[in-house]
Amino acid sequence: MSATTQWLLAILFCAGSALSFRLPCCYASNAGQQTQATPGANRLIGAVKEISGSTITLKPGSGPDVAVTVQATTRIVRIAPGEKDLKNAAPVQLQNIQIGDRILVGGKVSDDTQSFAASSIVVMKRSDLEARHELDLQDWQKRGVDGLAKGVDAAAGTVTISVRSKDVVIHTSSQTVIRRYAPDSVKFDDAKSSTLQEIHAGDQVRARGDRSADGSELAAAEIVSGTFPLLAGTVNSTDASSSTLSIHDLSSKKTVVVKVTQDSQLRHLPPDMAQGIAMRLKRTAAGASTAASEGASSSGSQNGQAKRTQTSDSNSREAGATGDTARRRNGTGAHSGGAADLQQILNHAPSIGLADLHKGDAVVILSTEGKTGAGTAITLFSGVEPILQAAPNAAQAMMLAPWSLSAPAGDIGGP
Repeated sequence: MSATTQWLLAILFCAGSALSFRLPCCYASNAGQQTQATPGANRLIGAVKEISGSTITLKPGSGPDVAVTVQATTRIVRIAPGEKDLKNAAPVQLQNIQIGDRILVGGKVSDDTQSFAASSIVVMKRSDLEARHELDLQDWQKRGVDGLAKGVDAAAGTVTISVRSKDVVIHTSSQTVIRRYAPDSVKFDDAKSSTLQEIHAGDQVRARGDRSADGSELAAAEIVSGTFPLLAGTVNSTDASSSTLSIHDLSSKKTVVVKVTQDSQLRHLPPDMAQGIAMRLKRTAAGASTAASEGASSSGSQNGQAKRTQTSDSNSREAGATGDTARRRNGTGAHSGGAADLQQILNHAPSIGLADLHKGDAVVILSTEGKTGAGTAITLFSGVEPILQAAPNAAQAMMLAPWSLSAPAGDIGGP
């Protein structure tokens, strides 16, 4: 099998992840690319949209639908997700293909690109893809870790990330798949092939692999990184025609334009939820400050150590109680669990639209970098005035707890 066909098989699996799960693709350096019908093309990839007699309506990654004509001589085989060649392919019939399956069609596109005479069809069943996706999701949850990059040593092949104030050293090898979010994309499956050198301090990094016993090191099978500006400010205006939002960023004191897409998550925090989160973040910050002060004044003192432990426990109980109150008010019913717990609370905030935002509203936005200066909103929260007043880094603590970005979460535990 040619390298080109292997690459196309890899895309066939990876593109399938976008159907419903938005999971990472691990089998091709150009997994984020999609193919479309062009005159004279001899291969086409897409999802089965409809089947009528011997004609399959194929929806490519981009462009219009294409009618694929299955001939009596067309060879049809089925392969499992993850296979990189056809050695283990099994012959199947046209009636075995169903709507939602992904297929790689060999043949020729007509001059008007509306039809395709198939000489061969490689099928990946939707059910197989879903099963593989579930395994991937479980693996990310079991072996995944995410945090902020602190430094990269390209010579040693390592990247150090901070996870809950603890360092985790991620080791790479020649087999490690390294990918990076594409500019202006909020989709995990759009991530492009990348290198360690593209990871910078402050970037979000997610990795999965085998951890050391103490959790301080991880041998990575896959790494995905990205730069995501965090904006906190007030709304200047909204433009429904261009689906953009103009805000006055409190940090830079500049006007920033952010695009809103169908993938952007816009939510409003009700006053009681915002107050509960603000109190929680404020107490967490106060607890850290108290512990640091006591550590400086009572170094080496057993009494000081006992007091720090008591203070920390008290703050943990108070923060947990605050979180429990917010959950009861908003029906989350989850147990207190730090960053993951806060994310659950935020995920239960009511969804809103661009038209629900008005001049002067305080917002916190996690966005993409953007190709032309205007990033795309990943997550936006309004009603955040109490949170912005709670602590200097309240917005960052709220938005990065934990990092999700339409991807499978790690165990949120780290070391």
